[in-house]
Amino acid sequence: MGVQLSTVVPLHNEEGNVQPLYDALIAVLDGLGRTYELVFVDDGSSDGTAAALATLAEADPRVVVITLRRNFGQTGALAAGIDHASGEVLVTLDGDLQHDPRDIPALLAAIDGGADIASGWRQRRTDVDPWLRTLPSRVANSWVRALTGVALRDFGTTFKAYRREIARELELSPDMHRFVPVLAAQRGARIVEVPIASRPRHSGLSHYGIGRMWGVLVDLIVLKFLTSYVARPLRAFAAVGLPLFGLGFLVALAVTVQFYFFTENIGYGNLIFATLCMLMGVQLVGMGLVAELQARTHARVGRSRGYAVRSVVRRGRVEARPRDRRARGRGSATR
Repeated sequence: MGVQLSTVVPLHNEEGNVQPLYDALIAVLDGLGRTYELVFVDDGSSDGTAAALATLAEADPRVVVITLRRNFGQTGALAAGIDHASGEVLVTLDGDLQHDPRDIPALLAAIDGGADIASGWRQRRTDVDPWLRTLPSRVANSWVRALTGVALRDFGTTFKAYRREIARELELSPDMHRFVPVLAAQRGARIVEVPIASRPRHSGLSHYGIGRMWGVLVDLIVLKFLTSYVARPLRAFAAVGLPLFGLGFLVALAVTVQFYFFTENIGYGNLIFATLCMLMGVQLVGMGLVAELQARTHARVGRSRGYAVRSVVRRGRVEARPRDRRARGRGSATR
C-alpha cells in the first residue's frame, strides 16, 4: 500500500519546535489508521533546525527531510514539500506549533466528504499582540474577499488539507501561499472551511507583523493580474490604454474643430494634454502586445521552480536526484 497521507511542514529557524512538533504529529497520525509520511522542509535555517531534522530522519524512516540551498520563503518551501510528498492527501501546517495537529482529523473528514481543499479557519486568535497579528489578518482577509470574490474568512493560515492532484496543479509563485484558495477556486476546486484551534507560538520568534499588510496589498494586485489576465495580458493594458487614447483623441478633435471653425485661441494646455493621453495609450497597448508575446512564450517553454533543493533524505538515505517540478510537468501529474 502506498502512502495515504503526507504532512508538509516548512521550517525556518525552528530548532526548539522540531521535536515537540514531531511528537505531536506522531501522537495524532498513529491513531488515524492510514499510512503516512512526515515531510519537513528546512528553508535555509541558520540555527540547529537542520541537525534536529537529521536526527529525526535517522530514527524514523517515515520522516522526509528536504534541505533548500537558501531561504526561499514559505511559499517556496511549501512548493518543495508538495513536490516531494507521496501521499494521496497532503496536509500543510506551520512549524511553530500554533497549529494543533489534533485538528488534522477534522480536515481529513472534509476531504473524505468530497472537498478538494479543507482550509483552516481560526475562529479565535490567541496571538500575544492582536494589534500586530489579528488586526492585520482581518484587514488582509477583507481585502482578499473584496478583490477576488472568494468568500473565505481566513486566507492567511497554512493549515490546510489537499487532494494530491489539486495541490500539484497549483502554481505557487513567491508569497502566494496565502492565496491558495483563490488559485484553486479558479480551477474549480471545491473548498470547505474547517474551524481550527489557534495556539501561542511554542518557541522562537514570529516572522509576521503589521508591516506585512502592504506586502499583502501588492501581492493582491499581482494575484488579480494572475487570475484575470495572465493568459491575455493585452486586455489589462488595453483596458487602460484605449480609453486614454480615446480621451486624448476627443480632446484633440475638439481643439481642431475650435481652431478651424470658431477661434484660433485654442489653449495649448489642452493640446498638450491630448498628446500625452494618446502617447500613453499607444505605449500601454504596445506594452500589452509585448506582454502577450511573452505570456505565450512562457506557456510554451514551461515554468521554473520557486526553490532549489540541496538534498532530500527519505527513509534514512539521501536521494541521488531530487524531484524536479519541470520534469514532472511532462508527465501525468502537472503543477
